[in-house]
Amino acid sequence: MKVLKWLWRLVWKTLMWFFILSVGLTVLYRFVPVPLTPLMVIRVFEQAFDSEKEVRLRKDWVPFSEISKNAPQAVYASEDQKFLDHNGFDIEAMEKAWENNKKGKRVKGASTITQQTVKNVFLWQSRNYLRKGLEAYFTVLVELIWPKERIMEVYLNVIEMGEGIYGIEAASQEFFDKPAAKLTRNQAALIAAVLPNPRRWSPARPTPYILGRQVWILRQMNNLPPIGMGI
Repeated sequence: MKVLKWLWRLVWKTLMWFFILSVGLTVLYRFVPVPLTPLMVIRVFEQAFDSEKEVRLRKDWVPFSEISKNAPQAVYASEDQKFLDHNGFDIEAMEKAWENNKKGKRVKGASTITQQTVKNVFLWQSRNYLRKGLEAYFTVLVELIWPKERIMEVYLNVIEMGEGIYGIEAASQEFFDKPAAKLTRNQAALIAAVLPNPRRWSPARPTPYILGRQVWILRQMNNLPPIGMGI
C-alpha cells in the first residue's frame, strides 16, 4: 500500500508540475519571441554528427508587422484554409485522414497551422500516441491563450524552411536576398510551396512540381479573404 501511495503522489505531483509549467510557458510565449525549438536542437545535433553537413542555424525573429502580408496569406492558402474558423483542429480533415489511413493511404493537410506551431515550439517530431496526445493538449492551450495573429506570427518565425533555415525572415534573406517585409506574392507562394518538405525542395531550385504548387497557391490566395494584422 505504501508503494502505491508513493506512486500515486509521484504521478499527481508530476502531472501538477507539468500543468503549471506548460500553462506558464504558453503564457510566456504569448508575449515573448520563441528563442529556440526542439527541432532546431535536433537538427543541430544531426548536422554535428554528419560529416557531410555543416552545422547551420539561421533564424531571425521579426514581429508580424514587419512581415509582408503576402507571407501569411500564402501559408494560409497552402497549409490551412480553415485557420480563421477552427479552434485548432480540422475535424473534417482528421476524419478523412483516419479513414484513408485505415485503407493504407495517406492524406495531406490534416494538421492545422496551430498544430504545426505547437509541434515545433513545444514537442518533438515523432508520430507516437504520447506525442499526439501532448499535441492535442498544447493545441487547446494555445488556441485559448494566443490570438490567431500570434499563432501565425510564431508559425512564420519558427517553421523549418530549409536546411538549417527557420522562419520567414531567414528564408527570405537566404532565397531572395531581401527582408520578409518585401516578399512579393510570387516569392511568398514559392516559399509556401516547399513547406511540406523544405529539406527536399528549395525555392532557389523549384522543380516543375513546386512551380505547379506555386500556381495553385497563388490561385487560392486570390480566392481567400485577406489575412493580415486584423486576424
